[in-house]
Amino acid sequence: MAERSFTEEVKKLRLGEGETFRGEGILAVTKALLESGVAYVCGYQGAPISHLMDVLADAEDILAEHGIHFENSASEATAAATLAASVNYPLRGAATFKGTVGVNVASDALANLASGGVTGGALVIVGEDYGEGSSIMQERTHAFAMKSQFWLLDPRPNLPSIVAAVKHGFELSEASRTPVMLMLRIRACHVHGQFTASANRRPGFTLREAMNSPRRETSRIVLPPASYLHEKEKLQQRWPAAVKFIQERGLNEFFGPEGGAGNPHAHLGLIVQGGSYNTLARVLERLGLADVYGDTTVPLYVMNVAYPVVEAEVLRFCEGKRAVLLVEEGQPNYLEQNIATLLRQAGSTTVLHGKDLLPPAGEYTAAEVLAGVRRFAERHALLPAALSPVGATAPAAAPKAAPKVIPLQPVAAQGIVHARPPGFCTGCPERPIFTAMKLVELELGEHHISADIGCHLFSILPPFNLGNTTMGYGLGTAGASAFNERRAGGAEGQPVRRAVSVMGDGGFWHNGLTSGIAHAVFNRSDNLTIVVDNSYTSATGGQDVLSSKAAHPTRSTGHAIESAVRGVGVDWVRTVPRTHDLKAMTAALKEALTTRAPGPKVLVAQSECMLNKQRREKPLQRQRLAAGERVERERFGVDPDTCTGDHSCIRLSGCPSLTIRDNPDPLRTDPVTAVIDSCVGCGLCGELAHAAVLCPSFYKARIVSNAGPLERLRARLRGAVIGWLQRRGEARRARFAF
Repeated sequence: MAERSFTEEVKKLRLGEGETFRGEGILAVTKALLESGVAYVCGYQGAPISHLMDVLADAEDILAEHGIHFENSASEATAAATLAASVNYPLRGAATFKGTVGVNVASDALANLASGGVTGGALVIVGEDYGEGSSIMQERTHAFAMKSQFWLLDPRPNLPSIVAAVKHGFELSEASRTPVMLMLRIRACHVHGQFTASANRRPGFTLREAMNSPRRETSRIVLPPASYLHEKEKLQQRWPAAVKFIQERGLNEFFGPEGGAGNPHAHLGLIVQGGSYNTLARVLERLGLADVYGDTTVPLYVMNVAYPVVEAEVLRFCEGKRAVLLVEEGQPNYLEQNIATLLRQAGSTTVLHGKDLLPPAGEYTAAEVLAGVRRFAERHALLPAALSPVGATAPAAAPKAAPKVIPLQPVAAQGIVHARPPGFCTGCPERPIFTAMKLVELELGEHHISADIGCHLFSILPPFNLGNTTMGYGLGTAGASAFNERRAGGAEGQPVRRAVSVMGDGGFWHNGLTSGIAHAVFNRSDNLTIVVDNSYTSATGGQDVLSSKAAHPTRSTGHAIESAVRGVGVDWVRTVPRTHDLKAMTAALKEALTTRAPGPKVLVAQSECMLNKQRREKPLQRQRLAAGERVERERFGVDPDTCTGDHSCIRLSGCPSLTIRDNPDPLRTDPVTAVIDSCVGCGLCGELAHAAVLCPSFYKARIVSNAGPLERLRARLRGAVIGWLQRRGEARRARFAF
């Protein structure tokens, strides 16, 4: 396994009743699942819940002890469909994946699950990847919850609230026979804290019992006429049951003082999604409207249940208030529309503010929320001066002035500051693939390139600037389906250039094999697909896949991508076993783009992810060094006297270990290339020097630690000879100096 190890952390999952659990949000979710009596867990990795899958993988022995089945799903759709076990049986099941792209992939299964309903609790833990740190399109899971009537939990980002949300999620699902989504933002996943643990529970009803006593209820299957009744059941039975449970259990929270003459802020209020509570609490403290512990002087309604909106609670909170500010992150403003409709229909005179005072879209950072709440406070005279006690007999202390907040100002750039786009890791085996593509395009011309989700998507940025579109995970080949021209020549008799598609091994096994490769075979595509096989789903943390080389104790690996591709009917398949062999990579690409062989072409480019390779090899090297064993490492360098300052090596690789330095020759002004200490010895720069006929300035050095006596003797003799030759050359140059 190459994913991050939580071996030490998962020991906390054995904590019993009354013990204090301290750790990260992701680990707390796993502990909550154990305490909830879950029967099975599944999922597909993706930010920000990748570590949840890693934790579950490391905790498989603990899960097995409690009779809990765990699976790494092939895709989000597989994970969602697994929840079908909870439809007819009182089995509690949980699935986890990334939102919103994961929800999109799983939407068919989720919609069917929501339509038929469940018997056991079904919980979908969604990693909400929204905001400035996101790498996906900016959408919200809220839309799917509304569309298919999934109850959506958005708990306050602290461990007790998150653990309670997991447990309440199962209970809410069972009480309303409806699947429930638990939305966790990045900060919630990685927040640290503590809570009082409960005892782990074995499932009350097991998978074995279900298999030995199968049940069926045709009214749960989404077929006419039952499917027509499901919508009616949602509105007349499930919704009221959910609202009743939410109210009785107090899932939504009220903070701040009650209304009354003694409360100077009774006429105003704030409504906030649970996930944004910490940000709002900090903002109120900065404005002097709350203390550092979150005790607020302004009435606060925290919606830990984002959907459904509980009408009675909203109206009760807004009753008697002149104005309310809704802090709802993201666009569209689903909650604002919903609450505005409720207030209008109830004839309420309360003014509802939301996106008019806060940004209409984007992540609600502390700075943005601070500005919005300040505007709300200024408009409705919500000032810190009103905090002095009313009717006090002793002279009141001077009101605490709100701290002056200095807005962030952009720093003026000194000279020219070049953009620094994200790129491949040092030594990444995917870099030579795109270097080879650039070299081939110099000869054959530019080609349409359909990109895909994964590390290889960095190829669209400098220095490669490759890639025209990207449509989704594993959809690289499907994204080029329209470019399937099989004519011998174009309109002017010129050969039609093949479109090139790229997908990673993770995307290939996710759905690329069927939606891309098999589709291309069926439609007799003439295009090329490059499958980047680096042995892991590296972009999500290095999880194993079917084609991973390492043996896995609980999963089957070692299945060749080439065999799978041939199995669906591809005849032209080539495998380059080492992508850093730039000559072989370039030759294979050129052959694939010029061959007259009919049908789709697939090029499997193999090399292990360098990041995972270093994670595996560095600890072993340290052990060998500590034991006094011989360790040899390779590094590359540039001879500054030979380098011409052309920098083609940088433009064709973009390696982070390549930089520039001043030219040692005073007669030359162009800076020379230099290799810094981060070099891992992948060899691409040296390969470039030969394959691209760039320059002979690169050299390879072998660094030997704990060398033997003979090696040390050879090194001393070599140093002595080289030193003598250098001194002789310097003396000769000094003789002719003038």
